[in-house]
Amino acid sequence: MSSYSEASRPGRPGSFREQTRQVLAAHRAAGRPFTADGARSFVREEGDGPTVVFIHGMWGASFAYRKLLADLADRGIRAIAWDLPGFGFADRPRDFDYSWAGLGRFSVDAVDALRLDRFHLVVHDVGGPIGFELAAARPGQVLSLTILNTMVDVSEFRPPWSMRPFRLPVIGELWKAGMNRTLFRSLMRLQGIGDTTQVSDAELDAYLLLMRGDDNGRAFLRVMRSADQSLAKQALYRGVVGDRSRPVQVIWAADDPALALASYGEKARRAAHLDSLVQIPGKHFPQEDHAALIASHIAGLVSTVSSVGAATDELPRSLTVDG
Repeated sequence: MSSYSEASRPGRPGSFREQTRQVLAAHRAAGRPFTADGARSFVREEGDGPTVVFIHGMWGASFAYRKLLADLADRGIRAIAWDLPGFGFADRPRDFDYSWAGLGRFSVDAVDALRLDRFHLVVHDVGGPIGFELAAARPGQVLSLTILNTMVDVSEFRPPWSMRPFRLPVIGELWKAGMNRTLFRSLMRLQGIGDTTQVSDAELDAYLLLMRGDDNGRAFLRVMRSADQSLAKQALYRGVVGDRSRPVQVIWAADDPALALASYGEKARRAAHLDSLVQIPGKHFPQEDHAALIASHIAGLVSTVSSVGAATDELPRSLTVDG
């Protein structure tokens, strides 16, 4: 399968291709197109109530949050996730700025295009730096920040071995070309999913196809090669995470081999000035096998902020949720 457009063609009943086609069709039907920063994209939105915005990382785009959106909607929360340019069903313009700052600017424009006012922000993977760019640009609109297995001290970030080849010219193209569904499923089970009974092969295949898209993953490679890991960016992101004007919680899947709790998790905790973080089971994509647990922590923070905000119109740092 080379793209989701190819996967959209029906396969044999019961075949992996047909199952993946159905998964992607259901995902597309659950959202709608919109345009921001000159790029056409895709957004999923569920529920009514306080707004929670999710910023995705390198794999899965908004699809990676589908379970959290549904769970939070059931809890009386409006949950929103969009595809960043270069991912999922979004455009992949050749002249787009695929740096974290560029994708952050898109997210700022997406907030305006979707007419969002104040919202709670949840970030994961490289959605962390991208979301921090958004929060830095619109600090008054972000009511709380939930950090889920991402990096704050970006100058010290080293991609896991499975992602490192994508950063290299020629080698990255070869690694991408060899990333078939069998290899990708194996890597996701090794590094991404703790309880593999909670995600189907067709759903894992959807992750791969949403990376490839109709440009066969060229934009994905540009994102991988456009990371700004300067000390200046690190200072900016630490400033966002350490901002005492809003509550912050750090939720970490304890067995993540890509962003280890003992290093990346602890750095995020310290940057947020927290005494502790919320440790949960799982690997790098706990939203697949522990969505309800993550949703409960997000909903708890949203509820507390809403209650105190209604009473005082202030958001003291003491609201931060500790594990």
